[in-house]
Amino acid sequence: MSGREIQDQKAIAREVFVQQAAYADVDVSARPRRRAAICSTKSRRDYTLESTADEFCEAEDTSLLPVIRVDAADFMRVWRQMEVIAKRQAPRIAFKAKGSILFLDLADILAVQAEGNYVSLRHRTNAYLVHESLSSIAEKLKPYGFVRIHRSVIVNISAVEEIQPLPTGEYRLRIKGGKEYLVTRTYKHNLRDLAQLWVGSERLCG
Repeated sequence: MSGREIQDQKAIAREVFVQQAAYADVDVSARPRRRAAICSTKSRRDYTLESTADEFCEAEDTSLLPVIRVDAADFMRVWRQMEVIAKRQAPRIAFKAKGSILFLDLADILAVQAEGNYVSLRHRTNAYLVHESLSSIAEKLKPYGFVRIHRSVIVNISAVEEIQPLPTGEYRLRIKGGKEYLVTRTYKHNLRDLAQLWVGSERLCG
């Protein structure tokens, strides 16, 4: 799932939470106001705040934001609803298998491995053979957080738990469940996509 999709889901979840809280008879109160917010219609050269119109509103104190107190039971109920919404919006893959069309969450696909004229989708609990080339499915899965590590293997970035450099210049990669794959030198540059922040590893995966 891309960063933008995650942010969109979080925004939707927050909106649902606020709406549900409003109907759950929650206590919404504001902290004591030390100073009121100042709103004015000064020109753009007087303020650097972004606005869709010529009006600008400057809040002097962020502590003026409201505090929402929610009963624990209400919170859990809303949280479960948010989880359901998140699952509904999670990207899925559809493919033919034994005369039927199956739908799986992409987050549950740990790896994809070439097997002759087929590819094997390594699900958390099962493996599914799909009649498609690895190069083709690699391009389709790339926007959803999958990277190629071998000419016959693609892995889900979120499923990777560990990588270990080898004397040959290659890497050993382990995914959730303990399965290990070899990262060849041709594709080791893709390991940089496994994390957004690398600490003390400037020369790693170079």
